[in-house]
Amino acid sequence: MAASGEVCLFAHSNALLVSHVRNVLEAGGIACELRNMALGGGAGELPLSECEPEVWVAAHDYTLALALLQEALHGPEDRPSAWRCRQCGETLDGVFDTCWQCGTPRDME
Repeated sequence: MAASGEVCLFAHSNALLVSHVRNVLEAGGIACELRNMALGGGAGELPLSECEPEVWVAAHDYTLALALLQEALHGPEDRPSAWRCRQCGETLDGVFDTCWQCGTPRDME
């Protein structure tokens, strides 16, 4: 089926994860197709690689789709750095804008 200009972007035995990837891609404006969603029962009689649910995209969307997939599975590349609260000294992960210990907002310098 790759002759139709489509490529397999993602395959995994967890159908929920495959569906999540599809949702992420569609939210990003990339059309995709799910395949092998009902072949799990054939595992053992069919090769496992032939039974895993897959997400397929048009070849021209592959690079953008891969970037969206990586961000969805691993988070953005430019994660904010950890910081120390000026009020209580608590160390916080960069995703927090307010200290969970005392409620002091992060300095945005």
